[in-house]
Amino acid sequence: MKAFPLYEGSYTVDASKKFVPFDPLTQDPLTRKGSVFVHIYPFLIETADELILLDTGLGQLNEDGELKLHVNIRKAGYDPSQVSKVIMSHLHSDHSLGLVIPDGNSFRPSFPDADIYIQKNELATALEDRPSSYPRRQVQFIIDHARIHLLDEDGSISPSIQYELSGGHSPYHQVIYVDSGSDYYFYGGDEMPESAAVIRNYIAKYDYDGRKSRDLRTGYFKRASEEGWKCLFYHDFTSRPIAGIGQNNDASYKLIIP
Repeated sequence: MKAFPLYEGSYTVDASKKFVPFDPLTQDPLTRKGSVFVHIYPFLIETADELILLDTGLGQLNEDGELKLHVNIRKAGYDPSQVSKVIMSHLHSDHSLGLVIPDGNSFRPSFPDADIYIQKNELATALEDRPSSYPRRQVQFIIDHARIHLLDEDGSISPSIQYELSGGHSPYHQVIYVDSGSDYYFYGGDEMPESAAVIRNYIAKYDYDGRKSRDLRTGYFKRASEEGWKCLFYHDFTSRPIAGIGQNNDASYKLIIP
């Protein structure tokens, strides 16, 4: 089993929740005070018999009008049509806009042959008629034009894929476990978004329940160190989006870089 980070870009996000492209090598962060800086890494996992995509990014297009996510899947050595399952941690715009490709005044499904897995109450929340972080129009389109599977709390998608309702970052956020028998990947979505949290756990203001997210991470760190998980960090700042977690002599945690 192999996992591939599909780097979509770096962005700043301010109170307007607009994602503005940002190049940390050429631009000064001080020019965008009050902004949060994020990287975006959807993940592709190749198992023995299928190709799984974990979240879909912002849906950015390159200069040729191609979905960057598709381009990155090809760079990893696969064709987007080979993706058989798309599993969503939650449906905030920076995780879900890549489900569709703009097409005139409408859209096309980015993965028309894949099965898409979403927590049912997360989907209901995304469709509520109120200002939010969810792209309601795109979500409604994908409901109407793709094979959606609604998940309820905790369970299994296949013998090697488990999901767990976590509810820290958004009320119906879920985390994903993929187990090949020899490799074990954990995807915490926005409840374990960056490797820096391993060194300094924190309460984030952008979480629905920041204390719950912090406490969940503490449990994930412990299990990852004891069970040898490889963790996938969707918003990692260090360009190390895949890492294991170990424990120091003082019971603090450390990153184990492959």
